[in-house]
Amino acid sequence: MKRLITVLVLVLVCTGFVCAQGFTGEKAAKGGFSDGTNTSSAITPVSKALKMRDDTHAVLKGNIVKQVGHEKYLFKDATGEIIVEIDDDDWGGVTVGPQDTVELIGEIDKDINKIEFDVDIVKKVN
Repeated sequence: MKRLITVLVLVLVCTGFVCAQGFTGEKAAKGGFSDGTNTSSAITPVSKALKMRDDTHAVLKGNIVKQVGHEKYLFKDATGEIIVEIDDDDWGGVTVGPQDTVELIGEIDKDINKIEFDVDIVKKVN
């Protein structure tokens, strides 16, 4: 019985059911059809995103300049900068540096004292 439990635990670990995913980990994603004409949603400039209502969905395109806290990063485009929150399990296996252009898909997180962008999907575009 003890051997069976050990084998089951190893199977779960190896298949990723109990593995914590991090910055460089792979994230399971659903596939779909693309005929080549589907492009990303309209890009929202940071200057406009800063004026949007809480929980408004948007797509930002620019660069993650630096990490400023746990799961918090400074994002910049030609119109301004905003703090983005990218949970460790939302990187989807993508690794980027300040020189890489990314599209961040998510929503505005507006509180009384701060405006951030809560990222659901990170796409490297160069």
